[in-house]
Amino acid sequence: MTDYIDATESARRLGVSRQTLYAYVSRGLIKAVPGDDPRQSRYLAAAVDQLAESRRRGRKPKEIAKATLDWGMPVLESGLTLIEAGQCYYRGRNAVDLARTASLEDAAALLWQIPKARAFPSRAPDHLKAYAGLLEKAGHSRPSDTLLPLFAVAAHDEATSAWRTGPAPLARGCGDLLRILTATALRQAPKSAPVHQQLATAWGVDRAGAGLIRQALVLCADHELNASGFTARCVASTGASLKASVLAALAALSGVRHGAMTMRIEHLWDSMDGRDFNRELKTRLDAGEDIPGFGHPLYPDGDIRAKALLAEILPEFAAAAQFAGAAKQLTGKEPSIDFALVALRRYLALPEGSAFLIFAIGRCVGWIAHGLEQRATDQLIRPRALYTGLRP
Repeated sequence: MTDYIDATESARRLGVSRQTLYAYVSRGLIKAVPGDDPRQSRYLAAAVDQLAESRRRGRKPKEIAKATLDWGMPVLESGLTLIEAGQCYYRGRNAVDLARTASLEDAAALLWQIPKARAFPSRAPDHLKAYAGLLEKAGHSRPSDTLLPLFAVAAHDEATSAWRTGPAPLARGCGDLLRILTATALRQAPKSAPVHQQLATAWGVDRAGAGLIRQALVLCADHELNASGFTARCVASTGASLKASVLAALAALSGVRHGAMTMRIEHLWDSMDGRDFNRELKTRLDAGEDIPGFGHPLYPDGDIRAKALLAEILPEFAAAAQFAGAAKQLTGKEPSIDFALVALRRYLALPEGSAFLIFAIGRCVGWIAHGLEQRATDQLIRPRALYTGLRP
């Protein structure tokens, strides 16, 4: 359960007066929420402790750098995604509520601030001959390995170059990037049908399964300044095309501490091969290993995106429920979106690697949104390094 404390205890932990605490609230450094008594505000204990720790570090450059890069204080202004009090919001709309009915194209229109009809016209982007040739060469390679190179060949730069295009071609170019990435994942010509329907048709799932895929795509659409989203912003800040931002973000997503976490979960699940989850996971923990796919620093009470998706899956998927239950019992941690995507993949009997593809296709919307937002600031992201090497 989320732990809240009153103003007196918050001020004590911060080592400040209550007046200073209220000043922190007005400056947005900490958030106050109404208590049982409307005259008394409450404060999230974890947020108070984090702010107190950052104050204790003072202005030491080394400590500030560490705190900023490691789930620390915000470093960029953004109007895209808010993660607060255990919830996730896209431009002020609850992501879980949105995912109940919206398509990925709806989420894209919201995050990009572009009319859906303009970004996703009825005609799909042209199929490229070079892309068709690469499809044959890709053979039976894993989709996660071929997604980036195939997309690099299939997508165009010009439509999303900051200095070459107007609003209408840019809108169409953003939609084309998402459609081409979907085509790349499925190794087919780009189509104009909604993304979740394309995936469902290619993977042979029914209407209910298509709805789960649609929900997962929307839940993956963005997640603030994660590694791939920040990478996309850095590239966009140089004036590169949005295609370049998506390519760079795909490279970041391939890491096992990010999107490829789904592959770690798949391998662990396979290694247990129907054996007792509790015993197998305990053996792993006793050996000093971790259990991938559980716990998230931004969600002390559990990843709300995973909860929403697993609520549709676990009642009918005993193995996933047993896996999640054993991990929670042994570690006290709830499933993350990575585990939920793997559970979805296995529940619908999708091809291997589909969890990663759903993550990548959904998150492509966020990468483009970050690129557009960063480009609008006309600011180059160029931090300074804190040199720790041999002095001259």
